[in-house]
Amino acid sequence: MFLLQSPPPTQYDLRFSLFGIPVRVHPLFWVMSVLFGSSLGNLLDIVIWVFAIFTAILIHEMGHAIAMQIFKQPSQVVLHFAGGLTVPEQPAWGSSGYSRLSPNQEIVVYLAGPGAGFLLAAILLNFVFMLGGSISVFYVLGFIPIPIGSLPSSGILNTLIHHLLWISIFWGGINLMPVYPLDGGNVARRLFMKFDPWGGLQKSLWLSIITGGLLALLGFLVWGSIYMGLMFGIFAYESYQNLQNSKGY
Repeated sequence: MFLLQSPPPTQYDLRFSLFGIPVRVHPLFWVMSVLFGSSLGNLLDIVIWVFAIFTAILIHEMGHAIAMQIFKQPSQVVLHFAGGLTVPEQPAWGSSGYSRLSPNQEIVVYLAGPGAGFLLAAILLNFVFMLGGSISVFYVLGFIPIPIGSLPSSGILNTLIHHLLWISIFWGGINLMPVYPLDGGNVARRLFMKFDPWGGLQKSLWLSIITGGLLALLGFLVWGSIYMGLMFGIFAYESYQNLQNSKGY
């Protein structure tokens, strides 16, 4: 995701630059990653999981950031307790080569994040195929197909590939749901506002409320996932609040 509020920096942040784009990793990102992987059991599997989620989310956010860079919009990537953000940077006064994003460019930037994850998955699957491995498909939450590749020899690399594929495809699919503030919700908002400047915002919020509410119910009642239910429930409620605060409501 991008264009959301960045968490305040701390003295414990990990900072580096990738392709000229500043990256900051908040310490709570590591806490979140370990908590998500704690059910894996042994320490080695948790370490592999943390590396995989760091890599996959970083690639997702770099997809946003590189697309923004192509459109001459400087940005920085922040990984934090809720995942990742790509935050536009304010240009220095009088700087040249800077341009604001048009609605169509914003749509491209939003789609570039999940697209980068899907590209990573495609590269990994080709890697497995070229080495003579096997590829199978299983469905997460009953509706998201996740192709999983296994190399002829099992081990750490197989575990890493499994985690990277799962995160890239699953969270890429989740991010494309038309629920704000996910990437799909932002794309839906831009499209509605493009074709209906006066009522597009409200229509996109209604879509976010309905979709988020349905996915929350599915999360609780069908998938048995408290996390998915709470996440989409919160998103739906925030969209409802935004609808109430929007002009005319």
